[in-house]
This record gives sequence, structure tokens and C-alpha cells, in this order.
Amino acid sequence: MPGKIEKIWIKRVRRGPMDSVVGATLIADRGIEGNANQGGRRQVTLLEKEVWEAIMNRLGAELDPSTRRANILVSNFPLQDSRGKILKIGNCRLEIMGETKPCNLMEESLTGLMDLLYPDWGGGAFAKVLDDGDIQVGDELRWQ
Repeated sequence: MPGKIEKIWIKRVRRGPMDSVVGATLIADRGIEGNANQGGRRQVTLLEKEVWEAIMNRLGAELDPSTRRANILVSNFPLQDSRGKILKIGNCRLEIMGETKPCNLMEESLTGLMDLLYPDWGGGAFAKVLDDGDIQVGDELRWQ
């Protein structure tokens, strides 16, 4: 069973709000059009819905997943140990470059959140965009 995009967020400025969108344009070697982070290795960040929900249950909290500040929330698509894999969304490909480690913003949001996101890829993954194209909430995800 393929994974699915549950949510997409664009961050207009560093440390700024995460704007929820239905669809976004990916630009090869840049990232998400309109997102503050462009270029480099960390062009798109991904978070697993199931991991976020488990951490929220463990902390007895109900923070929106946008708190994690990832660009894409995925479901039914484990990211742990995916470095070097190619993720396919429609005609777009993203190369998983590594694990997204949580920062102090997580601890500012909720005490204990940073520590629980830190192990086992709990903070998600970051990727480089290989192909231009559009993605939307509901799109299927597959490993190439």
C-alpha cells in the first residue's frame, strides 16, 4: 500500500508561520516554490503522521503537526533509515539526504518534545528535489 501526502506547509520566512496549502510546486535543486529554505541539501522536510501522533500521545498533548515545521506530512510511509532513497510523488522525485534533527523551537513549543523527536528519525527526513513538478495533498508516495 502506498503512502500519502496528508498536509503541505510553506514557510515564507525563517522562524515564520507555516502556511497550510493544498498543493505546491517543486523546483529541482531549489525546493518548494515560495518556501524560505531554497537550495542546499535540506530543500524539503518530511514528517510521519503516525510518529507525530505517537509522540503527542506519549506527552499527553495535541499540538498541530505544523509545530514540527516540516513541509510535508506523510502517512503510511516510514522514513527511518531512508537516507539515499528516492521518493516518487507523481512525476517528481526527491532524494532523501538525511534525518531531520529537532531544534530548540520544539522544546519552546512543548517541554520534552525535542527529546522524543530526536531518536530513530522521529523528527522526519530532509530531501533534495530532483525534478520540477506539482504535488498535492492526497498524492501517493512510493520509493523508486
